[in-house]
Amino acid sequence: MQPLDRRTRASTARWIATLALALIAALAARFHAPQGGYWGGGGSLPERVSGAARAIDGDSLFVGRDEVRLQGIDAPEGRQTCRRDNLDWACGDASRDQLRALIGKDVIACRVTKRDQHGRLLAYCSAGGRDINAGMVASGMAVAYGGYLREEGEAKARKKGLWSSEFKRPRA
Repeated sequence: MQPLDRRTRASTARWIATLALALIAALAARFHAPQGGYWGGGGSLPERVSGAARAIDGDSLFVGRDEVRLQGIDAPEGRQTCRRDNLDWACGDASRDQLRALIGKDVIACRVTKRDQHGRLLAYCSAGGRDINAGMVASGMAVAYGGYLREEGEAKARKKGLWSSEFKRPRA
């Protein structure tokens, strides 16, 4: 067998390096793909997701590795402040804390309807048989956005949560 010349060795080394990089990229994509093997913005859409949940803010959470946005409601952003009795209060943090309290230690189950423009799953969720979306609006820590008008009216009449303060109405 003849030894390879310098050019052939260099060409083979580049080919092996390219193949190794392609393999690494494929493995990285496999391990960073959302649960269920679908991709944000395309591919199949799961009917349901369920599992342990972690609140991100008052209207979005992670269910397992899936980011879910609660449909039909909108809540203050994480760092948003509202005004009550001429003082600022962290209504965004309070909204997130209310979502955490509603979830508790229960497993959450979400019925997925579609994706939003950011690739998040839009869903109606429950924990321990309780409607989480409705619970957030009923507590006054989220506003109705296409649903839950009865819950919002009651929270507003009782000056619960956001309705006890001046706040910039969230936009979904």
